[in-house]
Amino acid sequence: MPHFTLPIQSTAGRNSPKSLPVDPYNVSEPPYQGQLTTDAAAYQDGTADTAIVVDNGSSSVRAGWQTEGAPRLQFPPLMARYTDRKLNRKLCFLGSEIYFDGTARGQAKNLYEPGSNIVNNWDVQEGVLDYIFLKLGIDGQNGAVDRPVVMTEPLANVGYTRKVMSEMLFELYNVPSVAYGVDSLFSYDYNGGTTGLVVSSAHMSTHLIPVVDKRPLIAQATRLDWGRWQCVDYLTRLLKAKYPGLLAAGKVNETQVEDMVRSHCYVSQDYDKEMLRMLDWSGLESRDHTVQLPFQEKEVVQKTEEEIRRAEEKRREGGRRLQEQAAKMRLEKLIRKEQEVEWFKEVQINVQNATTKKEKQVLLDEEEFRDEVALERRIKEMEKSIRKQRNKDVGDMEEEPEGPPTYPLLDIPDAELDEDGIKAKRQQRLLKSNHDARARAKAEKDAEKARQEQIQRLDDARRENDLEGWVEERRIARHNTIQKMRDRDRLKADLGNRKSQASQMRMKTIANLASDNPFNRKRRRGQAADDDGFGADDADWAVYRDIGRGEDDDEDEEEDLDAQLKAVEGQLLQYDPDFTEEKTLEGQQDWTKSLVHSFLRGPYPFDAESARESNQFHLNVERIRVPEVIFQPGIAGVDQAGITEVAEDILNTRLATHAARSDVLKDVFLTGGYCLFQGFEERLRAELRAVLPADVVLGLRKAKDPSLDAWKGAARWAGTPGSRQAFVSKREWEEKGGEYIKEHDLGNVFTRRFKEDS
Repeated sequence: MPHFTLPIQSTAGRNSPKSLPVDPYNVSEPPYQGQLTTDAAAYQDGTADTAIVVDNGSSSVRAGWQTEGAPRLQFPPLMARYTDRKLNRKLCFLGSEIYFDGTARGQAKNLYEPGSNIVNNWDVQEGVLDYIFLKLGIDGQNGAVDRPVVMTEPLANVGYTRKVMSEMLFELYNVPSVAYGVDSLFSYDYNGGTTGLVVSSAHMSTHLIPVVDKRPLIAQATRLDWGRWQCVDYLTRLLKAKYPGLLAAGKVNETQVEDMVRSHCYVSQDYDKEMLRMLDWSGLESRDHTVQLPFQEKEVVQKTEEEIRRAEEKRREGGRRLQEQAAKMRLEKLIRKEQEVEWFKEVQINVQNATTKKEKQVLLDEEEFRDEVALERRIKEMEKSIRKQRNKDVGDMEEEPEGPPTYPLLDIPDAELDEDGIKAKRQQRLLKSNHDARARAKAEKDAEKARQEQIQRLDDARRENDLEGWVEERRIARHNTIQKMRDRDRLKADLGNRKSQASQMRMKTIANLASDNPFNRKRRRGQAADDDGFGADDADWAVYRDIGRGEDDDEDEEEDLDAQLKAVEGQLLQYDPDFTEEKTLEGQQDWTKSLVHSFLRGPYPFDAESARESNQFHLNVERIRVPEVIFQPGIAGVDQAGITEVAEDILNTRLATHAARSDVLKDVFLTGGYCLFQGFEERLRAELRAVLPADVVLGLRKAKDPSLDAWKGAARWAGTPGSRQAFVSKREWEEKGGEYIKEHDLGNVFTRRFKEDS
């Protein structure tokens, strides 16, 4: 998808974020239509010639009587059958009934294989026919359905499929006769067509069938393997790539995606031009459709203003109490310290008044002091602590200025000191070392500050003398910094990918260190057998830098690069008139100018913590991309020509010399579910007009009801007298084989005849 990854062009100013949509689109509920009623009145009032008409479609099965104007039954071709262990009964659900039961949804089987319009599940087909006959009120006396049956089938239906269908109808249901016809030809006949090109774009495929005088030219018909089911599958794949988490969680099923296709997609009249402007900020809110999935929002208790005010007052009151309690505790501690100082001063006075040295030592030992110097030091320390505390709490004492620290014991030899003096000397030596280290660090900091000021002065002079050169240097520095940031991010990604070269080299290094016999290690002379000598060389320790690269220093490096980039960009913003806020890295990453954000989230801000916004789809380019495939199959990887090229080949090449070519051009008839896309008819008209000669008359029309006209046409055809000649009776089927059919203007041909002719 190249048009999704193009860099968005910076524009002047910042785009204004749009307000979140108040009423987003919601995914549809399962299409449960309830129990279909059984009506036997038409069966009882009808005659033995009244046919049952079954449009055996791949999207919906429609059934009813030939005398009715619309099908009595419509339901999807689905069936679920399982045994309920609690009830000890076998349960069977048909059509939309499967959406009523959760187990039935998981057990549901389709009549057709996905992507095909050929019946391949005959167990489901039998259940569908049982359901039809029961709902139409057929009593089934003698185990038989005593009414003729008209079945629709796709163009060029497989002979084996028709054979099994006939075998089921004749042997299982004992019907008297069966007729088959092509659904799109029934629709064309119902809408009064005689000569034209039938374009039937249905659920599983698209057929183009030229018709002349009500006879289809089957040999000139062409099939395109694209229909509404492929649109659903394609949109599912696009959404899986766009929102992998949501679809992986199974939050969206096929019927809901089909509803999205039906409700939000349309055919663009100029796909390339509209795709270029699809994600433009202007008017994006109207082109972007937000689809809301079911979600469970975190319950947040809303408080009234009065409750908030009371809670705030309670917090303030609690804070005041804590402050008062802390102040009281500090005051009590201060009082205890003052009392303790007074006690030590009394001890000091008593020691000084003692007459003998022994009495002095006894007084000191009682207070656990070694000598009078220790007592004096303790008194001074406590008085200093009291002054600090009072200045902090009360502010009523002046703090004595601190002088430079002194270390008197360092000048005294160890021989003149006792054991306690030596310990005190060691402590003073450590204090002096710390003081000298802080002084050196301060001096280095002052020197670095002076150096930076000198560099700034030189840089200012350089800028004043050569502004253009200075600005160019800043541009180069910005480019190099951004490149380093990209290299850092690339290294992170490579280390996170176990298959990358960086990650593999890292693992090899770790494995080598953990190995008992590391490679590239030669044992040195005299080295023990179990010693590999790692660490003997300074280069050995570089291996840890290689192992830890991209891990330990990521945050520091990221902060340094970010700071450098902001500083350089700040200088460019100040002195470079061509450098604006939009050109900064932060401005380029602004989500209001991000094409990726517009693609994923539309013109709305996104909060990843919001359960509501995390469960939303945004359909924008998909709205025109999905139905465009029928015109450009290569978009979805389909190796076929588009519908315009196929029609051009039929009209300009295959029917170029046909006498009825001009009449065929006058009636291009559209039928099938694809016609329900808005703009399909107008787009096909414009495409055909562009490839046809200017002098030809082109007529294009759509069926009155593209979905139901096939059944209505079959019902009307069954009521005509000539249709009875196309019915195959059970006796004829037994005599001529299961693949035998009677040809008529609205049906397939007998393929065996072509095999014999060839």
